This record gives sequence, C-alpha cells and structure tokens, in this order.
Amino acid sequence: MSQQLGKAVATTFGTYMIADYLSNYIQHPTQKMDYGIFNPLISREVDQKWWGTRTEHIVGVAGCLAVTDHASQAMFAKILKKPLCFGKSPGAFVAHTFFFIFTGVTLYVGADAALNPHHKGKRMETFKEETYASYVGSNTAWFEPFVPGVFAKVAGNAAAGTWFGSSLLPATLAYATVKGVGWNDWGNDGLNDHEMKLNAIVKK
Repeated sequence: MSQQLGKAVATTFGTYMIADYLSNYIQHPTQKMDYGIFNPLISREVDQKWWGTRTEHIVGVAGCLAVTDHASQAMFAKILKKPLCFGKSPGAFVAHTFFFIFTGVTLYVGADAALNPHHKGKRMETFKEETYASYVGSNTAWFEPFVPGVFAKVAGNAAAGTWFGSSLLPATLAYATVKGVGWNDWGNDGLNDHEMKLNAIVKK
C-alpha cells in the first residue's frame, strides 16, 4: 500500500467512525447509548468493555468499510478504465456504493459472528441473520452519492465541496438508514440489554 493510499484509507476510516457515532443521534435522539469502555467518560455504567457495544460497531464497521470503499473504487476504475466519478458515471457509482457497503458491513458481521464470545454456539446462525440485515440495509443507501448535490442547492457549492458536505454528511445519513432499516435500529428498538437498562426500558 502506498503512503498516499494509506493516508486516504485512514481518513476514510476516521470519517466513518464519526459518521457512525453521529448517526446514533438520528436513530436514537433521546436514548442513552452503550459505548462500553468509554461509558465512564459520560457517567454511564460499564457492562461489556467491547463486545456488543456501540464502540465495537463504530470501530469495526468503519475499518471494514474504509478497506472495501477504496478497494471497490479501484475495481470500478479498472473496469471503466478511468477514475470512478459520480458526475461522469452515476450508475457505476451507485453500484459501487451498494457493493462496498454490503461487502464491508458483511465483513464486519462475519468477524463479529466468529469472534464475539456472546455468539458462541450460534455463530453461523448469527452470521446468516446479520448478512441478511446487511443486504436489506445496504439497499437503502443508494441515495448517498446524491447528498452533496442536494446539499449544494441548500448551502451552496462551497459548503457541499467541504469534507462535511461531500463525505461526513452523506456517510452519516447512509449509516442511519443502513442500521435503522437493516436492523430496525430506531428509538427504543435495536438497543442491547445494557442500553435497555440505561434507559429503564423493560423487555416485552
């Protein structure tokens, strides 16, 4: 990996971590989230330090997506014989968006199913269920490449061309729909057991 590519992947990784964190405020605006090892920083009790927490998801998914995003861009550029650009190849870019999100999230759920001790005895079942959720959620992210254009009409081209307008905002909205629709992760739904406790919600 070249130094330039490594820097690009690292920047994407950071952007996706922030996007995942921010998307929680869209999906769960009034609920308390479980960030595991970081809970004491926001005066919350720690149940699990890593496995099954929002922090595991934020770091794990962002890492997988950063890799698949750049790998997919390179693959499509090789097929098209030119750099992948939404303005010049919108259809290919939308296909790339679905492909890299689905493969990235599925890579994460595969690793989680294999390594998370909470899935012991049901690893393959978990992987199949999570892969289906990944497929459903990834189908909702088709709009991501269109976000900068819409944002430009609202805030102007200069704002749309910034890191926020061109990268963070589209990623945050995509994270919210992929997680929200794929895993029904909205409001009081989709919370882990510790989040149910933090929010004083009794299981039905």
